[in-house]
Amino acid sequence: MNLIQPSYLKKGDKIAIVAPARKISLEEIKSAIDILESWGLEVVLSKNLFKSDNQFSGTDNERADDLQTMLDDSSVKAIIIARGGYGTIRIIDKLDFTKFKQQPKWIVGYSDLTVLHSHIHNFRIETLHATMPINFTKNEAATESLRSALFGEQLKYETGAHQLNKKGICEGELIGGNLSLLYALTGSISDIDTRGKVLFIEDLDEYLYHIDRMMLNLKRSGKLSRLVGLVVGGMTDMKDNAIPFGKNAEEIILDAVKEYNYPVCFNFPAGHIDKNMAIYFGKKVKLKVEEKITLEFL
Repeated sequence: MNLIQPSYLKKGDKIAIVAPARKISLEEIKSAIDILESWGLEVVLSKNLFKSDNQFSGTDNERADDLQTMLDDSSVKAIIIARGGYGTIRIIDKLDFTKFKQQPKWIVGYSDLTVLHSHIHNFRIETLHATMPINFTKNEAATESLRSALFGEQLKYETGAHQLNKKGICEGELIGGNLSLLYALTGSISDIDTRGKVLFIEDLDEYLYHIDRMMLNLKRSGKLSRLVGLVVGGMTDMKDNAIPFGKNAEEIILDAVKEYNYPVCFNFPAGHIDKNMAIYFGKKVKLKVEEKITLEFL
């Protein structure tokens, strides 16, 4: 059964900006608001968007109320998360998705938003892993890919070869997100079933032995063996101990999946990198890992 696809946007639609994690200022997203408005969208700012509670954008209840309001508002056609950081996992169980499931809308973001991507995937509703307002001015191509995705233009990506790639062709629903968050969700109601799917992973600022531990968790829980393909995005700013681990992040990931007979693609342009290209989660893709890599949404 195919996932439910929220309606693509059209000019005049409302898009809400919410911050369920780290705090944000108007100055940091003013240019993004201008860009969204230039696309013909009406930007709605959540009530507590610019509040501060230590590192968070308001208290847990304030952040949950903001997200709940926009999930329930039928006039809002998409919700884009202002920035990542940490905090969505603290409020996910406070949210009621009843109205959202009746009238799905695009949920947009990455990193900490993996919590929402995974939780909503279990409702069989598509979401959008893409750049966020705090990053809009970092890379024009990434921001343009978000516009294309929101307005329903065809997404197809071609990237160069990587020495660790495992060749092959597969089709399946694309799922995933930030590796640390996928690991944190294991065993919860927000955990995802990987059976027959293409998994995308990326991460930032992690120790290499943490990457190994998280990949072993995915392997021991059966998530890796059930895949039909693996796409690895940016593994950015990795850290090592004084005594080196002995492998980089990509080598650690390949070691965890080397026994499985499915294509693996490294260095895909998504994640904590400037050129963070938009990808749909829950939509079926065709992945070709040959001399060049092609990822096409079907």
